[in-house]
Amino acid sequence: MLQIDFQYMRERCREQTALPDTPANRKTLTKLLERIEAEILLGTFVYSNYFPNSKMVARFEKQQQRLLAGNRAQRLPTLKEFANIWLDEMQVSWRESYRKTISILVQNRLIPYFGKMEVDHITKADLIQFRATLGKVRRENGEQISAGYINRHLKVIQMILSEAADRYQFTAPVRLKPLKMQKSDVDPFTLDEGKRPAITG
Repeated sequence: MLQIDFQYMRERCREQTALPDTPANRKTLTKLLERIEAEILLGTFVYSNYFPNSKMVARFEKQQQRLLAGNRAQRLPTLKEFANIWLDEMQVSWRESYRKTISILVQNRLIPYFGKMEVDHITKADLIQFRATLGKVRRENGEQISAGYINRHLKVIQMILSEAADRYQFTAPVRLKPLKMQKSDVDPFTLDEGKRPAITG
């Protein structure tokens, strides 16, 4: 009877089949082995799906549980840690003026608010609360900061979280819709006013 032989999780695996040694059966097992090796490469291979009665199933399940526990124990960077990495990596593609603007925004607003939070712990609710906090900020003249100013902050924090999510394999918070920008009031001329000659000095 033919036997299938492959490597998985640094161990050599040999599984007996009920197939007699014929050219057709060798071809069948070759295709099966190719599928197994492809799944191992992609990280989707589950031993029990192919060999449910194998004594190796319990061993690999324990190893996978230990790996999962180890992954959960690894702490992801805080927003402060990752934002500084992100700034350092991105500044080469920015103009000097834009780099300074984003750096001030990150250091003066984002890090003081989110800095101690791990990047995968920041939620949509946190972003909404941050937006509300910005909405309460007043300039020196007492005026509220603009919707465009608030949107810029949200855009940057969402860019940082999106990059962190890609790098550390977690789901970034759903992007918030930008606040509507207040249109400036326009006082157009009437038809008669438009026909009047301009006054020049």
